[in-house]
Amino acid sequence: MLTSLPTMGETTQVKKGFYPEERVIQLARLRPGEVHYFEYPRKSSHMCMLVRLDGPAGGGIGPHKDIVAFHTMCTHMGRQLIGTYNHDHKVLGPCPVHLSVFDLSKYGMLASGQATQSLPQVILEYKNSWIVAKGYSQLLYGHHTNS
Repeated sequence: MLTSLPTMGETTQVKKGFYPEERVIQLARLRPGEVHYFEYPRKSSHMCMLVRLDGPAGGGIGPHKDIVAFHTMCTHMGRQLIGTYNHDHKVLGPCPVHLSVFDLSKYGMLASGQATQSLPQVILEYKNSWIVAKGYSQLLYGHHTNS
């Protein structure tokens, strides 16, 4: 099944349906600027981060459309970006290898550096007080499929 997500005045097709739904965190436990790491869809191979940006964001959910999640592997050479979140600027990075920086308020778009693709955004939904992961906006680094 294909579904559309708005992206800066355009429409992007996202394949959904083959990802498992997974509870990530209860909305009440999430504080602005606080990063919550989780593995999705497979344990120990797909580290993601969820954050409440404290301002509207592309693909954001929640009452203020400010909750987003992204895969944490740099799209340039696959280095982990864990621990590089800057809440003041709402960016992930710089990557420790080639300094790529990704804007989390704009769908994980590359802000600077050598990467050529945005970070894969985790598709989220709010269900019964929980934030639920449902898929990805694009392929993960180094994968032919995300399943």
